[in-house]
Amino acid sequence: MTENIERLLLIIEDDEAFARTLSRSFERRGYRVLVAHGQDEAAALLADHHPGYAVVDLKLKGNSSGLACVQLLHEHDPDMLIVVLTGFASIATAVEAIKLGAVQYLAKPSNTDDIEAAFGHVAGNTEVDITNRSTSIKTLEWERIHAVLAETDFNISEAARRLGLHRRTLARKLEKQRVK
Repeated sequence: MTENIERLLLIIEDDEAFARTLSRSFERRGYRVLVAHGQDEAAALLADHHPGYAVVDLKLKGNSSGLACVQLLHEHDPDMLIVVLTGFASIATAVEAIKLGAVQYLAKPSNTDDIEAAFGHVAGNTEVDITNRSTSIKTLEWERIHAVLAETDFNISEAARRLGLHRRTLARKLEKQRVK
């Protein structure tokens, strides 16, 4: 089955309500939307469909990893425009997402306008402001936590062990820093 890649969008999101809302919003903009709730569902959809666009949640339930989904999508079609959405933004996961094939990485909350703009903003921008502000200890801690979470496929118990923290301590830190 051959699809019109220009307007076919695959959303990989485990939050069914958010996926439904995002799907409806993109449909109103003229996209045909497919929804998968994890990597296995996405792989099954890719067998019959060829989307030109994808929106991937970074942290998925179960054994699915948003980064693994980005890799799967990029291997399926290197020209697919993939945007990663996350409530747990970090430099480490942003870098990995881009290395694996995403064109943009957006922190939640992001709306349809933000995502559609990200699809259109593929090239780098040399005009981005570079701040003179040094990185705080809290930011460094946050970055290290997310680097270890990415290494462990978001397994909180294993990440806590590697960081030398109690699991509940790590869970509390993640809940405090969550971008809503």
